[in-house]
Amino acid sequence: MENLLKVNTSNLVIGMYISQLDRPWLETPFLVQGFYVKNRKDIDIISNICDYVFVNSSASSKKITTSMATVSSAMGKNPVNAKTNTSNSTSADNAESPLRDIAAISGKIKSNSKASPTSKGAGLFPGKKLKAYADTSSWDEERSSAVKAVSSLHECLNDILSRNEKAGSLEITRIKRAVEPMVDSVTRNPDACIWLARMKEEDNYIYQHSLGSAIWAVALGRQLGLPKSDLRSLAIGGLLFDIGKLKLKKEILKANRHLTSKETKIMRRHVQVGVKLLKDDGIGNQDVIDMAAHHHERHNGTGYPQGLSGDNIPVFARIAAIVDCYDAITSDRIYAKAISPSQAIKQLYAWKDIYFQGELIEEFIQAVGVYPAGTLVELSSGEVAVVVGESRSRRLRPQVMLLLDSNKQPLDDINFLNLQEVTHTEDGRPLNIIDSLKPNAYGIDMSAIEL
Repeated sequence: MENLLKVNTSNLVIGMYISQLDRPWLETPFLVQGFYVKNRKDIDIISNICDYVFVNSSASSKKITTSMATVSSAMGKNPVNAKTNTSNSTSADNAESPLRDIAAISGKIKSNSKASPTSKGAGLFPGKKLKAYADTSSWDEERSSAVKAVSSLHECLNDILSRNEKAGSLEITRIKRAVEPMVDSVTRNPDACIWLARMKEEDNYIYQHSLGSAIWAVALGRQLGLPKSDLRSLAIGGLLFDIGKLKLKKEILKANRHLTSKETKIMRRHVQVGVKLLKDDGIGNQDVIDMAAHHHERHNGTGYPQGLSGDNIPVFARIAAIVDCYDAITSDRIYAKAISPSQAIKQLYAWKDIYFQGELIEEFIQAVGVYPAGTLVELSSGEVAVVVGESRSRRLRPQVMLLLDSNKQPLDDINFLNLQEVTHTEDGRPLNIIDSLKPNAYGIDMSAIEL
């Protein structure tokens, strides 16, 4: 039997053999379970991920050879070949889970996120007074306020955008008033509004995309510690950066095929058209203008309309690019089906420092989590649930609402589970999320869920 000693990570010493962590292996980037501490870098990696570990004193060694698994080598890139070498981890941890790479992303971002959001944001927003937001209400407490805020904003958006198709005014004063309750709700707790951003109407993509983009943008701004005035700008910019599409021909907007080169040029004109609409309506907020003008620019210079790259892209436009992409790929479009939020996170992470700024991608993942509220998930019990609230500290164990039983049959009663607290089934089996499902999996109509 192993002789295990609980050790605070600040007290780790080179040569120690770490046999267990203070959290499930699945929630870390480590693909090998059990390894040696080889150097100071290994200690730093562990300290950024765990508060304490369990050291096997009888296995610890004064001499570390290249054949021994170490902290650094355990963060490999091939989970299929990962081998376990401890006997007391759970079956869910040992499984070659399809979400292992999501766990790795979550762990790596945590490792890179020791600095506070405000200190990170200071480099992106020099001269701004940033603040660290904390949840001041629970998801359950916030949801009624969020429903009212988002419903009111949705009504305002539908009214203004539908009239703008007929050359009506954007009524920026009305929009400013309408975004205020949503911004307030997100600052208190973003989960309820994020839930509503996931409730999409399939026949109203442009309006839903605008609303979702606004909510994602404010959530990211909150994570970065931006002041309320900037959160309002992000909300307005998210609502309006695609306004120019309202002036495009419907046959191009609704084409379910690849556009011709000529049609692509016409489609790309929505950027210039949108900027003109904003300026003609007297919108002088440069951050909002930047979001409309540059949300299709890319970090490596491959975007349009100007081919800007890196820091030459205004930072609010960099935010707009991320939320525009995330909301689009997690939505059903005429030419593409939605992918799950966890797939979208993997895709964004793969694109960091290529199409999008790496620091902002990592902060976005921190803001929305790998399982944003409204995500359908399958549990190791076979049950299907929808995420209703994020865990800020343990992103892979959110609060969920059960929808289907283990036979994939609808449940009669609403039952909420906090996976941080409920870690096993009634018969003692480990209870984890094993998959993130696509929207409408098993015929579930997300927009019909009533709480």
